[in-house]
Amino acid sequence: MKLKLDENWTTNNGGYPLFDSEVERLVSVVPSEAQLLHAKTPFYCFVHFGMNTATGREWGNATETVEDFTIEKINPEQWVKAVKSSGAQGLILTCKHHDGFCLWNTDTTDFNVMNTALATDVVREVSRSCLKNGLKFGVYISPWDMHEKCYATERYNDFFCRQLSELLTDYGEIFEVWFDGAKGAEAKAFDYDWQRYYSLVRTLQPSANIAICGPDIRWVGNEAGKTRKCEYCVVSSTLTVAEIVAHSSQHAEEEASLLQSFTSKDEDLGSREALKNSLTLCWYPAEVDVSIRKGWFYPGGGNVKGAGRLFDIYLNSVGNNSFLLLNVPPNKKGVISFEDKNSLKKLGKKISAITSEPVIEQSFGELKATDGYLEFRFDSKKKLRYCVIEEDTAFSQRVEKFDLYLLSPSGNYRLAYRGTVIGMKKIIPLRGSSIGALLVIRQSRSAPVIKKLGFYL
Repeated sequence: MKLKLDENWTTNNGGYPLFDSEVERLVSVVPSEAQLLHAKTPFYCFVHFGMNTATGREWGNATETVEDFTIEKINPEQWVKAVKSSGAQGLILTCKHHDGFCLWNTDTTDFNVMNTALATDVVREVSRSCLKNGLKFGVYISPWDMHEKCYATERYNDFFCRQLSELLTDYGEIFEVWFDGAKGAEAKAFDYDWQRYYSLVRTLQPSANIAICGPDIRWVGNEAGKTRKCEYCVVSSTLTVAEIVAHSSQHAEEEASLLQSFTSKDEDLGSREALKNSLTLCWYPAEVDVSIRKGWFYPGGGNVKGAGRLFDIYLNSVGNNSFLLLNVPPNKKGVISFEDKNSLKKLGKKISAITSEPVIEQSFGELKATDGYLEFRFDSKKKLRYCVIEEDTAFSQRVEKFDLYLLSPSGNYRLAYRGTVIGMKKIIPLRGSSIGALLVIRQSRSAPVIKKLGFYL
């Protein structure tokens, strides 16, 4: 095999400039401190629980009362432990869904859990269990509210900010605030005061990242666990406009199945060609939200995804420069069902096994002009299972194309993987026996900065 080692980022750089004013513009876009910290916990879980759990719906219908919430017992400690067993590092709770029912002791409305037979501040109990078990805690709050009478009036922005303030001041440190863009087609036209919401989060929880209808983390664009081949973090700032996200979000309960598909009409969000006419750029990594069941609330259509399917989603998201938000819905008994819990536990074992047997782990920093390719030799024949590569994204996302070769025991190189972006993390499954490896970075925006590279059995 002709490796063409002379064709790399230090020579022709894939036919693109290595250093020019446009490259400087691209690599000047870097994550905030909060976004950098978030990259250390790329996998976390959604917990959809609330009025819909009791009624068996996915969306409310604006007729619910507190009497319809018939659940009398919950076990948040079991939720948190099930989530932690999956290898997840955080939990986001649906504190208020579109039906307007609040899972905390709020002063804003009587339509809340304290006025039910459960009479328990669910947000407090879950946040306490997260703190106890070492998980980060996040909140989901739907701007669309079917129940609140002042919705679609100027008073609603005040109302919503009061709810948001309660969640951001009474429940400890929040790592992510999730604003849903979904709104029923029949909902009254109303412009949310997004900038006021964002300012409130920045003031009360400065370390929190604002997701989906927010400026810090973008929706990947589907609920099927799919990502783009090239999932860039540096994209056009127009993607952060909340109204654009809302337009692409769900507008009816029956539209949920449409989001299980994935189209490539917006496949390229971050290449040089895609960004050359974008006046402003931002660091806006993708989050993959997907449910362990078909739907978001229990029972969610049954058919719990097995650990193998969940692991494929993990490799395709966390292993492809994205965050993974996996939904796990508690049932009417207030616990996560056995099937879900079993899949989560098996998933956790698969994730921990990725890096459990290292052959080589090495840090590099900024590569030099002599580092057009990186060569590795093992102390004996190895049956590798994974290669994991991380860029130091404090210096932006730079690598655009690379090839990974494995050296067979017979002394021949074979192409194991041909990749594009690396970013926060790239996980590459491998097969066969080898005695060495070769990483050739073919194209980059300025000199690559490799934080870590490892090969694992």
